[in-house]
Amino acid sequence: MANRQLQEPTRLVLTALADAPRHGYAIVQEVLAISGGRTKLLTGTLYTALDRLLQQGLIRIDQEEVVAGRLRRTFALTEDGRGALAEETERLRAGVVEAERRLALGGLRPAADGRAGRRAARPGGPRIGLARIGLTGGAA
Repeated sequence: MANRQLQEPTRLVLTALADAPRHGYAIVQEVLAISGGRTKLLTGTLYTALDRLLQQGLIRIDQEEVVAGRLRRTFALTEDGRGALAEETERLRAGVVEAERRLALGGLRPAADGRAGRRAARPGGPRIGLARIGLTGGAA
């Protein structure tokens, strides 16, 4: 999976499984929490993603049990899945570092809460055009 960007739902599912094996409903709840409520995986989307991740060897079935007459699978991250998530985390981190660097060069400070920040104050206060206040050599 080297250098292959993960789609957000895939990254969120892998993140949900990074600390413990989980069954489908628990994965949906974890993704909702991880994304701050922005991403709610539909059942069809989740199980399509889980099937694909199983085929790619990024997750495995940790346990199968019958609950209320239905098969419930618990999924776990594999070492390959852990590696893919680590690579994606590093790729995202590098992108954030570069964005922050460029924002700083443009005089925009990132806000502490992660939202867009304010322009940094210019040394010496705001600049006012000299022509605007009548201090140029030309006729006013």
